[in-house]
Amino acid sequence: MNTADLQTPLKRVRGLGSAKSGTHHFIVQRITAVALIPLVLWSIWLALMLLHADYVAAQALLQQPLNAVLMIAFVLALFWHAQLGLQVVIEDYVHTRWREITLQVAVKFLCVLGALACALAVVRIALGK
Repeated sequence: MNTADLQTPLKRVRGLGSAKSGTHHFIVQRITAVALIPLVLWSIWLALMLLHADYVAAQALLQQPLNAVLMIAFVLALFWHAQLGLQVVIEDYVHTRWREITLQVAVKFLCVLGALACALAVVRIALGK
């Protein structure tokens, strides 16, 4: 049986079918979710370490290379995961094409901007500037 036999005539004419990108999106979102598990646990530990610390102690903690790298990994994974999740929400619930495109571009832009700003802040703290 051919897959074209399972499509309605209208679907065949419009050429609608699988976009072949859903699996990749699903896998990347799951990978970022799994990566966030230990990173969130680490960030909770870090927050508890900084609970009664002053700025100098917080800066000293982030100046340790492992902590700086983990913080940047946390920020990047968090914003990437958020962007992927918001993309699905927009695709599912926004039905006006121009609004969907506008929101998708805005979400991607804001997530990249947020990730870069956070990474820059971590680098500046880690380098003592």
